[in-house]
Amino acid sequence: MTDVEWANLKAHELRALAEKDAIVIVPVGSTEQHGPHMPVQTDARLAGEVARRTARQIADRAPVVVTPAVWTGLAEHHMTLGGTVTLDFDAFSRLLRGIVGSLARHGFRRILLLNGHGGNIAALELIVGELTRELAIPLTSVNYWMVAPDVVEGLLERQTALHHACEGETSLMLAVAPELVDTQRLGEAHGRKDGDPKAALGPGIGRWLSFAERTDSGVIGDAALATAEKGRIMLEAMVERLADKLTRPDFWPGPP
Repeated sequence: MTDVEWANLKAHELRALAEKDAIVIVPVGSTEQHGPHMPVQTDARLAGEVARRTARQIADRAPVVVTPAVWTGLAEHHMTLGGTVTLDFDAFSRLLRGIVGSLARHGFRRILLLNGHGGNIAALELIVGELTRELAIPLTSVNYWMVAPDVVEGLLERQTALHHACEGETSLMLAVAPELVDTQRLGEAHGRKDGDPKAALGPGIGRWLSFAERTDSGVIGDAALATAEKGRIMLEAMVERLADKLTRPDFWPGPP
């Protein structure tokens, strides 16, 4: 099996991949609290897992390599609940600029930032736009949990999409690393019974709230019905959809 992990390869092998116009997937996660039952590595672990599985699936169709995961992102809203390492926007932007800039200097053009953390979304959109113009490459970001919304909605019983340390995200971790999930605490892994204050604001209204203001447990959603089988089905669908996107010629346009 072809090794798709950047960290395992030698410099001459990576130079050869650049010459072949290989796709580079950069998992971007976070280190933050995930309720009483999930490890703080969850976002970085899942982004990296989706990246590696996708790369292995397309390796016989396109040259591809996965960098080590960016393990910290924008998680200030989780700081009040402990266990969290956060960057500010300037540090996050400079970190990604250094990573993407290094890849571009080596000749890689098809670079995907595969995001695993909701708090990174807005920043990534801005950073991708700036770097695309500066480097003249088709840089792209994808939120992995959004690539198969129909499968997620049809599978989950108490929510229609992934939230935080919830039925969906917990199911994914049970499929990937069950030894890291404390299933004895799933019963207390849920959001506030009176609802999420942020959701109550309504669509189109933005207001910053810490997670301590939104949930007592650190969970948005409900992990009680999480299962490894749900996680396996979602993971397979996400990988399949992402693999299809990355191997379509129109996904990678020419320079802007």
